[in-house]
Amino acid sequence: MPPSPIEPTDLAVDVIDITDRDDPRVDDFRDLNSVDRRPDLPVLPGGRPGKGLVIAEGVLVVARMIASRFTPHAFLGVDKRLNELRADLSDPSVTGLPFYRASAEVMADIVGFHLNRGVLGVARRPETLAAADLAATTSTIAVLEGVNDHENIGSVFRNAAGLGVDAVLFGAGCADPLYRRCVRVSMGHALLVPFAAATNWPHDLTMLRDNGFEIVSLTPDESAVPLSQAVTGAKVAFMVGAEGPGLTETAMRAGDIRARIPMARGTDSLNVATAAAIAFYERASRAER
Repeated sequence: MPPSPIEPTDLAVDVIDITDRDDPRVDDFRDLNSVDRRPDLPVLPGGRPGKGLVIAEGVLVVARMIASRFTPHAFLGVDKRLNELRADLSDPSVTGLPFYRASAEVMADIVGFHLNRGVLGVARRPETLAAADLAATTSTIAVLEGVNDHENIGSVFRNAAGLGVDAVLFGAGCADPLYRRCVRVSMGHALLVPFAAATNWPHDLTMLRDNGFEIVSLTPDESAVPLSQAVTGAKVAFMVGAEGPGLTETAMRAGDIRARIPMARGTDSLNVATAAAIAFYERASRAER
């Protein structure tokens, strides 16, 4: 026989047991793999409005959601994960929020697949941040153009958090940073590292320069200066482009300096998140000297 559910004591959340997959109270967690109904999509196929919710998967990511500006309004998970999140679910910020407790089987029926991580948090999207506010309050920014792979965006957020980058600015052609896979790959750092979208690309780069940023465009072009010679400003914005095409010429012309990562012969470029991480490390290592 399975162990008896842990009695929720000293928790701020309200634990509610769910035994029916069709219970309407868990609709925000339903059909996470369905293109037609996925709750994290702001716009559904055909232009229909979606819920545009932010989904956190796993104990660590849910804990980071609770600590972020993305205020959760409900949780769904198995009893084991409830216990593992006990400290976070005792925080006054989640007082009165429902934690829908279900068996692994019922949870799989709700979300549409077996979720090894065993717990989800859901939040509504808060008001977007303004790019000008980020420029005025930070000293190191990652700028992305045309990065449409969610795993790459998630990795950039994780690298940014680990290597001291203050914020991320999204230029033209980038994928949604709050898509479920992006949040998962970022280990929840997409919810913690501030980000904004440029509204007038690439002219918004002038706003960065006006705030004292040196804009470094990463490129494999051999005529560019080595990265170590480019990271000299007190405030630096690293600009990276999509896999393959890289930054557009228009965007690079709007930057201040083009920099390359020296590589062994026969290698023309690196994964965009890897290249960004090397640039972030170069910046962080200079700060420690």
